[in-house]
Amino acid sequence: DIHTYIRMCIQLKSEVYIHLSQIYLNSVSQFLTFNPSKNSLSKVTCSTSLSCHLRFPKIGKQLRSSPSSTLDPNCYRPISILPCLSKVFKSQVNKQITDHFESHHTLSAMQSGFRAGHWCTSATLKVLNDILTTIYKKHYCAAVFIDLAKAFDFVNHHIGRLDSLGFSNDCLAWFTNYFSDRVQCVKSEGLLSGPLAVPIGVPQGSILGPTLFSVYINDVALAAGESLIHLYADDTILYTSGPSLDTVSTTLQTSFNAIQQSFRGLQLLLNTSKTKCMLFNRSLPAPARLSNITTLDGSDLEYVDNYKYLGVWLDCKLSSHIKHLQSKVKSRIGFLFHNKASFTHAAKHTLVKLTILPILDFGDVIYKSMLGKAPPYLSSLVTITTPTHSTRSSRYISLVIPKANTSFGRLSFQFSAANDWNEL
Repeated sequence: DIHTYIRMCIQLKSEVYIHLSQIYLNSVSQFLTFNPSKNSLSKVTCSTSLSCHLRFPKIGKQLRSSPSSTLDPNCYRPISILPCLSKVFKSQVNKQITDHFESHHTLSAMQSGFRAGHWCTSATLKVLNDILTTIYKKHYCAAVFIDLAKAFDFVNHHIGRLDSLGFSNDCLAWFTNYFSDRVQCVKSEGLLSGPLAVPIGVPQGSILGPTLFSVYINDVALAAGESLIHLYADDTILYTSGPSLDTVSTTLQTSFNAIQQSFRGLQLLLNTSKTKCMLFNRSLPAPARLSNITTLDGSDLEYVDNYKYLGVWLDCKLSSHIKHLQSKVKSRIGFLFHNKASFTHAAKHTLVKLTILPILDFGDVIYKSMLGKAPPYLSSLVTITTPTHSTRSSRYISLVIPKANTSFGRLSFQFSAANDWNEL
């Protein structure tokens, strides 16, 4: 694994601002791979029992940022550039702790960020299936799209949360060392500033950062109460349903208050201006607007009719994403049509595969659900039919199609996945 990752860094020409040549890196990778006495480096943090052996080197704690706008104070901590060898180091740590989390079911089932077998599409399908099922039952559904201000920058370095997850004392000592003595400098117009201490936060752009952040906010899901919640790194959606607007409003406000308290306990700040509300009501008469959802500071959240959630446009009628897809595909087809004389048939075929098919294939996860490679919250929505008699068709796998009496109800993942699969 170490050899593979170093080779990848070399091929991508990753910046190594500690001035190590690629020849040196290549030699080190061969040495670590083939010298048995040095293979213990791959156990730098965790064995199966998460016991640690070495400290994290100080040179790997140096971050360098290049702000997108030197005139905007809010750009003081963009994506950080890290030493290449520290990435190799942390890739091994990350693999071992994520394996530990998955084998011990540590992370919340509703946490999809930066986990194997979980992705933006699976999170979106889960949320949309819940909303569509609710509306099909002629209930109201409302959601709060929660945005955190510089979430990665406010992660507390106190490792008590890791202590509660079964990490050994040696491993906790390693993470204590990993978080200590971190410094950051800024490069602007070719000049490098002096280093300043970084007492909080996990570096954006690092391999360990997203995993540590997911662990840090993992228990937030427990505060949702009677509402539903889904986490994808720092993108959080809180949603609830009910037969009346008053019920929905009361439940959502109560859950939102509890979520805010949970974030405050983690010293994470709510970005009120980017936190939005939406009321879904496609199959019901347009109601009066839901009562205002407020923050703990008394600010009213803005209601919106459209919101882009993990790459998918949601609107109160659940129809605008199709229009966006149509527009994107139409513009690409138009480009190919007007320039058809400039491309060979093979080039046209390649362009269609690269620019059009990915748009149409986005969210196509039926096959993964069948193979059990999708998250449990999706795989549980797909049921394989058990034949009662041996017939020719029983040789083929078919899925149970849930009942849906309306065209809108047939849009849910659990119906469309089963129906589309059986029609293959």
